[in-house]
Amino acid sequence: MSIDCLCAGILFADYVCAPIPRLPAAGELVPTDHITLALGGCASNAGLDLAKLGFKVGVSGCVGDDAFGEFIVQTLRAGCVDTSGVHKLAGIGTASTMVVNVVGQDRRFISTPGANTRFTVEHIPADWVRQAKVLYVGGYLMRPGLETDAFVDLLRTARHAGAQTVLDVVLFGGEHYWQTLQRVLPETDVFLPNDDEAELITGLADPLAQAERFRAAGAKTVVITQGRHGSLLVTDGLRLRAGVYPVEFVGGTGSGDAFDAGYIAGLLQGEDPAGCLRWGSALGASCVRSISATESVFTRPEAEAFLREHTLNIERL
Repeated sequence: MSIDCLCAGILFADYVCAPIPRLPAAGELVPTDHITLALGGCASNAGLDLAKLGFKVGVSGCVGDDAFGEFIVQTLRAGCVDTSGVHKLAGIGTASTMVVNVVGQDRRFISTPGANTRFTVEHIPADWVRQAKVLYVGGYLMRPGLETDAFVDLLRTARHAGAQTVLDVVLFGGEHYWQTLQRVLPETDVFLPNDDEAELITGLADPLAQAERFRAAGAKTVVITQGRHGSLLVTDGLRLRAGVYPVEFVGGTGSGDAFDAGYIAGLLQGEDPAGCLRWGSALGASCVRSISATESVFTRPEAEAFLREHTLNIERL
């Protein structure tokens, strides 16, 4: 099967609560309206979001041979995602996260990386790498099995085959971030960290300075997402600052992955950088309307209608 996007990276099962008024004290029970088992992880979230837009998507990653792993695979399949690149591993559990939402506060996470720590380049189908129009790697810096020369070679192979490479990160402890990124950014067409991640990696607080640092290290295009403050794009001869679309905020889980999926949708449709920001911002906005990572993300008709009816403020810097 030819695919539009190969999504390789972290796969999670999320256990998410509806917003509670406050965190419980020790030994206290605080009720919530509902708790949901939902898809999580950059690669699985972005893959399902792209499939909802009608693109052909293959997801590659590792899960445990357990109920959470089966849930992830079945959820992706139900969303028309090719899961033949997902590997079930014995002797280790599927990655999972408890997401605690508190009214008026950012999310809190309790997480175990599980089978993601076993994921290597060898798990990624070589034919997908040669066929894909976009290779998206989500959750980089969380999987030591991809911090290798073989992974740099894989990015190079994908680009030589005509794919655009898109990289996002998850920081999971350690001081190796910059050293590791310096090896892969020269083979990265689009780098998509958020401003908090970028500050931890570079030590710089200003998003524009962050983007310029990543560009100097070799990334072709850098997009720094900033939550409710919008996004910043820097590429050859162009700097853009984008706002956000107005929507009712319920929960932020998966919004960054939805932005990634929207940006990739723009790439696949031949949009210019501003158009990619519009698609990314629209899908990110649609995501925050629910507590889970993919439930409220737009389908293609919904996204196209939203983009026709709303204007995103974008300015050149």
